[in-house]
Amino acid sequence: MITMKVNPLEQTAATNYKLITNVVVPRPIAWVTSVNDSGVVNLAPFSFFNAVSGNPPYIIFSVGLTDSGEQKDTARNVTRNGEFVVNMITEELLNAMNMSAAGFPPDVSELEATGLHDAPSEKINVPRVAEAQVSMECRLHTPLALGTNTLLVGEIVMFHIADHLIGPKLHINGFTPIGRMGSPSTYCRTTDRFELPRLSYEQLIKK
Repeated sequence: MITMKVNPLEQTAATNYKLITNVVVPRPIAWVTSVNDSGVVNLAPFSFFNAVSGNPPYIIFSVGLTDSGEQKDTARNVTRNGEFVVNMITEELLNAMNMSAAGFPPDVSELEATGLHDAPSEKINVPRVAEAQVSMECRLHTPLALGTNTLLVGEIVMFHIADHLIGPKLHINGFTPIGRMGSPSTYCRTTDRFELPRLSYEQLIKK
């Protein structure tokens, strides 16, 4: 296979962003609620997001800067009060998610502007999105500066999962969140699935 070699040190930041967001796909989307010092609920989506540990349960998401080079509301809120909620986006919430990414001023709540509702959390003071099928209350473990981004590591302290998704032994059925594909605005559905059982080494060498 012939491949093109691209050295990120020889590219602009915009080009590197375009490349990484188009090849590391699909990515889940963290729709994060946070609260500022005035009590305004901020709601913003981030696709630099994933799970990184199950014991204890940790997730990470990364927040870049605004177009003017300032820290975004979410990073500022989370690093100040140490709490946030990750709400997962399913198709009925897609338009609201897109609206919430519009760069609202800090004193305007995206939650209210999108016509959604807040619901109280159990262990933290930041509310979750009532309409989300899955939400995860998190406490900040570590903020880490990575270039112009702030990587936020959070410990999940409470899961909220819609009853219709819960099967025996807490198996999750029928959950189909939206994923992020190529930059700037390509998404995917997660309704096309297949099973591929993992093989043990013993099973492999018998083949």
